[in-house]
Amino acid sequence: MNRNLHAIKVGARRGWHEFVLSLKSPQDQGFYLFMAVGILTYLWFNRGNELEGTGLFMPTYALPGILGGLIAFSLVIGPAYALAMEREDGTLLRATAVPRGLVGYVTGQIVLNAASLAPMLLVILVPSFLLFDDLMHQGPRGLFTVVWVIVVGLLATLPIGIVIGSLVPSTQKVGTWGMLPVMILVSISGVFFPMAALWGWVQVVAQVFPIYWLGLGMRSAFLPDAALVMEVGESWRTWQTVGVLAAWAIAGSLLAPKVLRRMAQRQSGSAVAAAREQAGQWVR
Repeated sequence: MNRNLHAIKVGARRGWHEFVLSLKSPQDQGFYLFMAVGILTYLWFNRGNELEGTGLFMPTYALPGILGGLIAFSLVIGPAYALAMEREDGTLLRATAVPRGLVGYVTGQIVLNAASLAPMLLVILVPSFLLFDDLMHQGPRGLFTVVWVIVVGLLATLPIGIVIGSLVPSTQKVGTWGMLPVMILVSISGVFFPMAALWGWVQVVAQVFPIYWLGLGMRSAFLPDAALVMEVGESWRTWQTVGVLAAWAIAGSLLAPKVLRRMAQRQSGSAVAAAREQAGQWVR
C-alpha cells in the first residue's frame, strides 16, 4: 500500500511538472491559440443562424457540444500519443524498472491530461462569453454539471487513449488507429449540429460511445430546456449520461491496466532500439 501511495505521489508530481512545462512550450501555446481561433471563427460566422423552434442561435447551441467533443478528443488522443512516443523513446521502459512504476506512470498521465483541460477550455470560454450572449442558462447548477461531466468523462475516455497507445505499433499509427475514428465519432455525435437530424442507425452508433454523452452533458449544463426539442427523446437524460459514462469508466479501469501491463512486459532495450530505428526511417 505504501509503495502504491509513493508511486501515486511521484506520478502526480511528474504529471504536474509536465503540465507546467507544456504551459511554457510555444508549440503547445500555439496549438491552444490555433484551436481557439478556429472554433471562435466558426461560431462567429454562424452567430446569426437561429435554430428553428428553440429561439437559440448557433453559437449558444454548438459551444457546449464542441467543448464536450474537444474534451473527449484530447483525453483519448493525448494519452495515446504520449504512450506511443514514450514507449519508443524508452521512457516507459524506465518507468517499469522501478517498483509500481506503471501506477506512477498512469497517475502522471491522469494529472497531466486533467490539468491540460483548463487552458484548453479557458481560451475558448473566456472570449466566447465576451463575443456571444446567453451562453450559460443554468447558472450555478450548470457549473456543477460541467464539473461532474468533465470528471466522469475523463474517467470514461482516458483509458481508451491508454488502450490505443498500448496497441498501436508505432506513433505514426495513432492517427489511423485513434485520431481518425475519434474524429468520425465527433462528427456524428451532435457536436456541430443536432444529432436528431442524422439517420437512425447513425444515432444508435453514436450513443454507444462516450463522446455523444459528454456533449449531451455539457449541453444540459449550458442550454435552457427550450433546446430539448433538438435532442434525441427531447430529454437531457442525465441518469443515462451518468450510467453510460460510468460504464465506460468501469470497463476502461478493468481493461486498460491489463493491456498496458502486457505491453510493458514486452518492452526491452532491443525493442526500444528497434522502435527508434523505425521512427528514424519514417522521418527520413
